[in-house]
Amino acid sequence: MTCPSLLHRHHAAEALGDLSRPAAHWTGSIATRLRQDDTAAQFTRFVLVGAVTTTVYAAFFVTLSGWGYLTAHLVATAISTVLANELHRRLTFRADERVHWFTAQWEAGGVTIIGLLATSTALGWLDAVTDGSNTGLQIATVAAVTAFIGLMRFLALRWIFRPEPVTS
Repeated sequence: MTCPSLLHRHHAAEALGDLSRPAAHWTGSIATRLRQDDTAAQFTRFVLVGAVTTTVYAAFFVTLSGWGYLTAHLVATAISTVLANELHRRLTFRADERVHWFTAQWEAGGVTIIGLLATSTALGWLDAVTDGSNTGLQIATVAAVTAFIGLMRFLALRWIFRPEPVTS
């Protein structure tokens, strides 16, 4: 009997594109693939937006770290969250015409509060068990907790806060 996963090999190859073609075509294939609206393409866009906004978070956190880790964390989180919510609304889920800016901020912001509590707790614990001066370790801790919360956030935005389909 043929393994069921082998029956889908042709579809997987189509999704990846022809790897024997020149890199310029392959790059175009990646861009084309990322423009699709299936779960895998949306999740990839979600991760890319997350990487960009985590970099923004890190830049603000480092810049503001002289104010103390908690203040720097709160300000950096607020700025990067508003940016992430807007990028997810426009790029990840392409909902800019269906979901108002405030609605997107409110819905995703609610999930972000859970993340803020989790990351603040993790930073407080880290500060208690270390000398609190290792900014790299602080950012790595926030990134790890944020990655988990981000997965929960993707699930919520993809399936819970999904706008109702437009019927004609």
